[in-house]
Amino acid sequence: MKQLTAFLCCLTTLAASAQDLTTKFERTNARETVTYEECIDYYKLLDKRFTQIKLQEIGASDAGFPLHLATYSDDGDFNYASLRKKNKRIILINNGIHPGEPDGIDATMMLLRDLALGKKKLPSNIVLAVIPLYNIGGALNRSPYYRVDQDGPAEFGSRGNAQNLDLNRDFIKVDSRNARTFQQIYHLTDPDVFIDNHVSNGADYQHIMTLLCTQHDKLGGPMGEFMSKTFEPGLYQLMKEKGYDLIPYVNHFGNTPDSGWVEFHDGPRYSSGYTTLFHTFGFVPETHMLKPYDQRVKATYALMESFIAFTSEHGETIKALRAQSKAAVKTQKTFPLEWTADMTKFSNRLFKGYTPGYKPSAISGLPRLYYDKTKPYERQIKFYNYFKAGNIVTKPDAYIIPQGWWKVTDLLKNNQVKMERLKRDTTMVVEAYHIEDYKTAARPYEQHYIHNSIKVSLKKHTLHFRKGDYLIPMNQEANRYLIETLEPTGGDSFLAWNFFDAVLGQKEWYSTYVFEDTGYEYLKQHPELQEKLAQQRTQDTTFAKSADAQLNFVFKNSPYFEPDFNRYPVYRIFYK
Repeated sequence: MKQLTAFLCCLTTLAASAQDLTTKFERTNARETVTYEECIDYYKLLDKRFTQIKLQEIGASDAGFPLHLATYSDDGDFNYASLRKKNKRIILINNGIHPGEPDGIDATMMLLRDLALGKKKLPSNIVLAVIPLYNIGGALNRSPYYRVDQDGPAEFGSRGNAQNLDLNRDFIKVDSRNARTFQQIYHLTDPDVFIDNHVSNGADYQHIMTLLCTQHDKLGGPMGEFMSKTFEPGLYQLMKEKGYDLIPYVNHFGNTPDSGWVEFHDGPRYSSGYTTLFHTFGFVPETHMLKPYDQRVKATYALMESFIAFTSEHGETIKALRAQSKAAVKTQKTFPLEWTADMTKFSNRLFKGYTPGYKPSAISGLPRLYYDKTKPYERQIKFYNYFKAGNIVTKPDAYIIPQGWWKVTDLLKNNQVKMERLKRDTTMVVEAYHIEDYKTAARPYEQHYIHNSIKVSLKKHTLHFRKGDYLIPMNQEANRYLIETLEPTGGDSFLAWNFFDAVLGQKEWYSTYVFEDTGYEYLKQHPELQEKLAQQRTQDTTFAKSADAQLNFVFKNSPYFEPDFNRYPVYRIFYK
């Protein structure tokens, strides 16, 4: 009798424990998502209840709250260096980068709970690293009115963070504390697979889940081939078995997706583009905004299960491919900085859409687009997922950056770039870029007036560097990150993002009435400059009529002109 009583008490305790772990999503029948506080409290509860789960504070966010990392490790080992030695494959899951897209937040809470309770089984070679809620500031700014087109939940956070930044544009420029901490989490975990859970906007169609994969040509080499031929198709098959038809993220051109679309180009400002620079398989799941919240969360849960299953089955291959890529990049000689879609090549994908049409708008009376859900269709569409490389640059043996540019060197340190500091003042021959032309956006984008169409010339100089300046050898795993950020003509380079704008403004000038005499004396002693001045007068009649323009021409072609103006302060070194 006592044994039976004890057994019944045990069952009651287990039932109570399970009930206590019911999420807000489940308690409200999929009508609501957790607040930031509720989310972190839930992970703290999981940490307290289960030895397989550990919640850590890693760093700061713009909202004044710490950014957390939750780790699920079956053997209770939460040291990532140790886990890699144990041959574990690490999957990093990021949730709530856009808190108005909370599907991953709720799905991951339930997934970790179900694994801990034994309802699901985590393969022995897998460790899950989870950022429970990345955009804390956006999550604190809740409303039922954001994302007006989205079907649930009842209330959620805003897209902008505490600085009103879109954090999925901040992975390279790092204007937020969130991104700075993310980089620390990323390099701590060094994930084999990265998942950034989102919800899509755009056209209407039947698919619940769409998937953005790291563009395989840009990923490159054996990793890129594995992505396109094995990883992506494998996920499609696993999701098909769960009752979901995946389709690539619907990045369509034109009003409707019927004629197909180009694969999204995930540059390094985006999460999956950033992780690509460090040899990780990156994915951005995007559930469809018009599907009920219940369906979206369940689809996200199913896709994360599929990621786990695929990564476990192909764990040794993934490990070998990453190691091969990390080794190869150390000796790679040239790197592309541009990628453009090859519109002559495509793959066919089965798209399940709704027939579009037009009818008079109730507001304007003019034709408006609508999708007729009584007329679903299935057809093969063209998916342009082949890209061509361009703007190829040759890697130097090293870069050198004067220590005054500490905002840049701090970011390099945050990304565990290997750097040496000069031990003494040193004069050396370097290649220096000179900024010949560029265009600047007329309006700010994510706190910056981005430069584009940057044109440079490359010249050799003998320059003096000081003790403490940074020498960056280019024989390291971070080479792709260094090329993307430090080569000035890259679309997401530090120059494009305004880190070096100070060199684009001239600091030294002259008084005309004084330099007239100084310039004339210099001109007399340099007949080659006299000839250049005469040629310019002949070619440009406006110039020939302007005394100021001619004096400035002499100034710019004399040693009195400031050498740092438009000279890019990241110098290239070749040892042979």
